[in-house]
Amino acid sequence: MTLEHLFAYDFVRNAFVAGTVVAVTAGIVGYFVVLRGLSFAGHALSHVGFAGAAGAVALGLPAVFGLMCFALLGALGMGALGERARGRDVAIGIVLSWSLGLGVLFLSLYKGYATEAYALLFGQILGISTPNVAVTVLASVAALAGVGVLYRPLLFASIDPESARARGVPVRGVAIGFMLVLAVAVATAAQIVGVLLVFALLVTPAAIAGRISARPPVAIALSIALALAFTWGGLLAAFCAPFPVSFFITTFAFAAYVGTRALRPGTVNRSGAAHRLDSIMRIHYR
Repeated sequence: MTLEHLFAYDFVRNAFVAGTVVAVTAGIVGYFVVLRGLSFAGHALSHVGFAGAAGAVALGLPAVFGLMCFALLGALGMGALGERARGRDVAIGIVLSWSLGLGVLFLSLYKGYATEAYALLFGQILGISTPNVAVTVLASVAALAGVGVLYRPLLFASIDPESARARGVPVRGVAIGFMLVLAVAVATAAQIVGVLLVFALLVTPAAIAGRISARPPVAIALSIALALAFTWGGLLAAFCAPFPVSFFITTFAFAAYVGTRALRPGTVNRSGAAHRLDSIMRIHYR
């Protein structure tokens, strides 16, 4: 089957549109997730969102509505911790496991077929409906707009929070704002790879990009390109082989990360990036 014939189907076009939008959003937001050391918090948000999705299904509401609401509420709680969230892995892990159990409870209370909520565990990109594509696009635009507004103070606070605070950057407000952006990104990415595999798009491309370049614009561009490559490659591979899209996306991402670590075993020079950024921000925050 040629690409022309493939794109004649609505579900294929929906999958590629949603996948492209989510990949771009995850590539950008994921860079700051890795930079701020919030990978585990992002994973926890996906589980909190799953509980919301299951609860929405039990009430007869769209799963994506509950997913977004619970993720945003979880983000507010984690964002309120500010920089302390980095050292709260135990507390976040406990909330994560409880949220997953809560989701299972909601599903057990639902008497119908909760296929939409179950699909959020492992992704449903090939079954995403046109209305959900519209929701995904709008949510992604909102997340990217949030990153655009926060970009300079977020970058400064992510690399050197103490200097940012000393120069008048509202670090706590930036942390809460970014966690809300992350919640939206997690909720949209969960529809593609599922809440259990959200790391594949939200963390892996950015982790690879961070090993290649310490310059934020270059690393963000690489993160976007990698997220798009994994998503498009996973979709095309799924049309050629009888395996889930999420399997291919996560496999491509994992292979790329392992290959990058083998070729570039060192880590990004964070102090050098901080020094260059401090010189830039000195002009803006006096």
